Amino acid sequence: MQMRLSDIGEGIAEVQMKQWHVKIGDQIQEFENLCDVQSDKASVTITSRFSGTVRRLYCEVEEIVPVGSPLLDIEAEGVQFYCHGSENIPPDKAVDQSEEIQKRAKSDDSFTRSKGKKIVIATPSVRRLAMENKINLSEIKGTGPGGRIVKEDLLNMISANVDASDDEKKSFSTTSALIQDQVIPIRGYRRAMVKTMTSANSIPHFTYCDEVNADALIKLRHNLMSMDELKDVKITYLSIQIKALSLALLRFPMLNAYLNDTVTELICKASHNISFAVDTPDGLVVPFISDCQKKSIIQIAKQISDLQAKALNNKLTNAELVGGTFTMSNIGSIGGTYASPIIFPPQVAICAVGRFQKLPRYDEQGNLKMSNIMPVSWAADHRIIDGAMVAKFSNLFKVYLENPSLMLTELN
Repeated sequence: MQMRLSDIGEGIAEVQMKQWHVKIGDQIQEFENLCDVQSDKASVTITSRFSGTVRRLYCEVEEIVPVGSPLLDIEAEGVQFYCHGSENIPPDKAVDQSEEIQKRAKSDDSFTRSKGKKIVIATPSVRRLAMENKINLSEIKGTGPGGRIVKEDLLNMISANVDASDDEKKSFSTTSALIQDQVIPIRGYRRAMVKTMTSANSIPHFTYCDEVNADALIKLRHNLMSMDELKDVKITYLSIQIKALSLALLRFPMLNAYLNDTVTELICKASHNISFAVDTPDGLVVPFISDCQKKSIIQIAKQISDLQAKALNNKLTNAELVGGTFTMSNIGSIGGTYASPIIFPPQVAICAVGRFQKLPRYDEQGNLKMSNIMPVSWAADHRIIDGAMVAKFSNLFKVYLENPSLMLTELN
């Protein structure tokens, strides 16, 4: 029986294969995990609808798979598995994939014959990579099932070609690590970012910058980290900043809102679902912490750690990515001070926190001293949020962080 990639919703037309959990010959049970795929919105684990034996995998890791395409063949109990050939394979006969590949060599688009009549077995993505690098696939010995040429075979050939010509290229060496132009498909999280930022281009951004004296914030974090009962919790500045942000939003609900497409209604959201940016190898991803107005700093810190781990392992679900009401970007963890953050529609505001700096500042008595300064940058949708509101909101956020004990007065 053939399993195809079904519609996973949200208007997704294709996904990228990230990981197979099964291999040819594996005995699997119904609802067992088969593979992980990633769309431009989230990662999804595909489970089996049948119990049986895996007979064929149709795509490789990193390959793009359109919705409706076959994923794998499963030989279910008492049922013959699907095969493109004219023969039906009886259930009691174990079929090696390499034999099936040879049978299909004459009719499948994944097979071609070179002039030397050698069968070349490769996926479209491998053929495209070979074409871009002007490599004849018939010269490569495939290491995959049935002699299939996999991406690693091609990369090894490219590497060998580069090594062989190193002496010729030494006199033309440059500071660039690339030997030639590289084409990078816009997939997964990066494609989602393209869509979001293109949509944000229609929003007139109002930006506002300020600085926060972070001495009290640093002391609070140090005190929390020194508590024995919290030794297993990763307390970050971000967890405290998000709590302060949520408390400030209680006074300014218009900033925790969605603007509808026709710009006729502003929907103030009861839940403070604070999104935060995570830098991953696959691009920027923005999960959210739900109901921050109901959670403690410790609960927020735990959820940040969980979501960061999921993001770095491509395990975030769509439910953890779609639904944020306000976004905070901790760009300072990488570098930089002030920024011009871009709003994530349909949200109406965003905050970016810069890198802490030790700078000279005057205290209330007029004495000059070194202080830990945290730069803060805000952006708001100027169609419905005015500058005065952003300034007042920023002032309250600043008060909470510079005087953390005041946050206790707002807790229920």
